[in-house]
Amino acid sequence: MASGMWPVQAANDNAGTAGPDPQALRKVDAVALTLARIIGRRMAREDFEKAMRAANDNMPSARHGDVEDAGDEQ
Repeated sequence: MASGMWPVQAANDNAGTAGPDPQALRKVDAVALTLARIIGRRMAREDFEKAMRAANDNMPSARHGDVEDAGDEQ
């Protein structure tokens, strides 16, 4: 091939664009914040459930052999 046949151009040549659309960026920001809130709520729910299980540890233990009699005491 002879040099100069095709002009060399980078595959990511974005010189002709004015940048990302501001409206599109606002939409992406809104979606990212919504997703972060959903993930945060889920994590908080899971942590709360773990804390409640730890706080309610008066369940009979298999170590003490009282599994069969659970709830019979008054």
